[in-house]
Amino acid sequence: MRVPPTTCVAGSPSHLPHIEFAVADAPNQLNTLLAPRYLFQFCVPVRPQKPIWSAKGVALSEKHRLPDLAGLDRETPASERRFADVRMAWAPEGLAFWVDVDGKQQAPWCRETRLDESDGFHVWIDTRATHTIHRASKFCNRFIFTPAGGGRGDAEPLADQLLINRARENARPVRPRELQVVAKTTKTGYRLAAFVPAVAMTGYDPTQQTKMGFNYAVVDRELGLQTFANGPAMPFDEDPSCWATMELVS
Repeated sequence: MRVPPTTCVAGSPSHLPHIEFAVADAPNQLNTLLAPRYLFQFCVPVRPQKPIWSAKGVALSEKHRLPDLAGLDRETPASERRFADVRMAWAPEGLAFWVDVDGKQQAPWCRETRLDESDGFHVWIDTRATHTIHRASKFCNRFIFTPAGGGRGDAEPLADQLLINRARENARPVRPRELQVVAKTTKTGYRLAAFVPAVAMTGYDPTQQTKMGFNYAVVDRELGLQTFANGPAMPFDEDPSCWATMELVS
């Protein structure tokens, strides 16, 4: 069983731990069989926001920005391009996210009938932070938020719940309109704000449980994939042990 050291990370990317790796004979590539991120179990603080949501969404400040954990994989075969600014906040009412994707020349590819393949923001949440299991429990949720794909002309944003592959038990299905999303396309990408209410997450209770498992993936057919705790080298989309720990701080 993998028992990685726990690494606490401050809210700013500049506070990532300094880690050294052996350099391979080939220039500009590190000698590592595993993605460096996999060697650590990260603990990242999530700061509160009040109000957490409105009809216009939410604009989260820089103090809510999530660190660039994928930066540890740079100069390795698992390296990812960073093209999105991802921010996260919490409140007793639920979790909010703000995503800014930049560097695009094409419109986002989003289809309501093919959500798992659409450009957008994918989120995995385990309200019990159980990193010793490899198959999702009823406390594990997967949500997707897209900047387009709905409404007339597929121009409206979408929010939905997706099943987690190989789950031992599926989470409670969300009801229509429980998940909230607003989005705006720009000349070089899009900005998206999303809200997951407490009722949509089985076991979400910050007064009793201040830690949760978490991972995200910003999927883009043009720019690639940007992930958080682990990337495609590991089964991050179905294995809760691959997710980071998020601590809801005051």
